[in-house]
Amino acid sequence: MNDKQNRRDHLYMKMARTWAENSYCVRRKVGALLVKNQMIISDGYNGTPSGFENKCEDEDGASYPFVLHAEANAITKVARSNNSSDGATLYVTTSPCLECSKLIIQSGIRRVVYGEEYRIMTGVDLLRRAGIEVVALTEENKNIN
Repeated sequence: MNDKQNRRDHLYMKMARTWAENSYCVRRKVGALLVKNQMIISDGYNGTPSGFENKCEDEDGASYPFVLHAEANAITKVARSNNSSDGATLYVTTSPCLECSKLIIQSGIRRVVYGEEYRIMTGVDLLRRAGIEVVALTEENKNIN
């Protein structure tokens, strides 16, 4: 990876982390940006569907099953616009789960950059199996392909 791309990756990841702060979820705040041709075409953070109360967890701290992940919010948001995610890069603060990875594959995203690993990595495995470039980008400036 060249220095220019590495610098962009870190800047977009910083923006995704900032965007995650919009989440009302208590357990984990996740942000996502979809970038194509160096332009942000969509964004998302984990939370409830439109029209629902902004409460992500029950009394025991478990996430409600209807909570949307940041990646799903960004992908569905671009689907409602005049933009296309085909060939885009997804920046997400936490590695995608299996369900979001299926959406990523189907939406034509070609590259995924994530900031921290989730405890279950089956989503990342699926992305790699589909030929999508996956980059782990930690704050310490390390890249794993």
